Amino acid sequence: MADPSPDRMLHMYRQMQRIRQFEEKVNQLFLEGRMPGTLHLYTGQEACAVGVAEALDEDDWVVGTHRPHGHAIAKGVTLDDMMAELFAKSTGCARGYGGSMHVGDPATGVLPAIAIVGGNIPVASGMALGFKMQKTGQVIACFMGDGALNEGAFHEGVNMAAIWDLPVVFVCENNLYGASTPVDQVTRLEKLSDRAAGYGIPGETVDGMDVLTVHGAAQRAVERARNGDGPTLLECLTYRFVGHSRSDTRSYRSRDEEAEWKARDAIPRLAAHMVERGITTQDEVDAIAAEVAAEIEASIEFAESSPSPAPEDCLKYVFTEEAGQ
Repeated sequence: MADPSPDRMLHMYRQMQRIRQFEEKVNQLFLEGRMPGTLHLYTGQEACAVGVAEALDEDDWVVGTHRPHGHAIAKGVTLDDMMAELFAKSTGCARGYGGSMHVGDPATGVLPAIAIVGGNIPVASGMALGFKMQKTGQVIACFMGDGALNEGAFHEGVNMAAIWDLPVVFVCENNLYGASTPVDQVTRLEKLSDRAAGYGIPGETVDGMDVLTVHGAAQRAVERARNGDGPTLLECLTYRFVGHSRSDTRSYRSRDEEAEWKARDAIPRLAAHMVERGITTQDEVDAIAAEVAAEIEASIEFAESSPSPAPEDCLKYVFTEEAGQ
């Protein structure tokens, strides 16, 4: 497929900057003790979320994993809503109930993230079944890590989507490690997308560090799903620039490997592509990064000045026999 329009490429660049700068800032806030909870950062994988989200329509859906910030921002959850949620404030996208691992906003087509590895796959197929039965024309993109492909939920969810031609795109973000376990120690396949053949659906492996390549593959998969031709398994080869979680010292991988992948960073890669083709200038690229930095700072101010949930809210949305609801 041809490159997206210049405006869309610039928007992709802005979205990747939003995710990167958001992750870097919340990591800093966590280390300073200003932010509660823990974090599973998406740093380095921005092209996967943005490339896929930009292939979706506004009323389509995504469902993420325990590393969900990038998926939510890419689909349109605001930085204010995201930051407030991570600060456990009542103005957050989940009203402070979800925190980092459960961000989402149905108003923007983001199902609150499901932290159980592989747990979101059958849910995505169930939602896609609803879309098909109601003839809405909607598609759902289901993100998962490489480790999820060895979960029983993967087989159940993908098989269900395959036999019923459901409108779902399964996106495997293969960052080479399931926590600290190298993917080649838990599967014999060189390409995880080859798993698709076992379900009779297409599988495609792409460079997950190139947002335009991801976008092209996602467009094909989304079009297929929307046309009633069923699901696709899209494998994006990517890399997280940070540890699995905040306690991970990354002792299981070499610094040379990290440097090799950082040299393929999707954000400067897209910027260089646009500058070389006269779509934008380096000054304009730098201005976008500066604008995003200001947005991030404003979101922190919004979050820190927002009210915390009241103690009596702890039973809100919880079924109790006394309340009967």
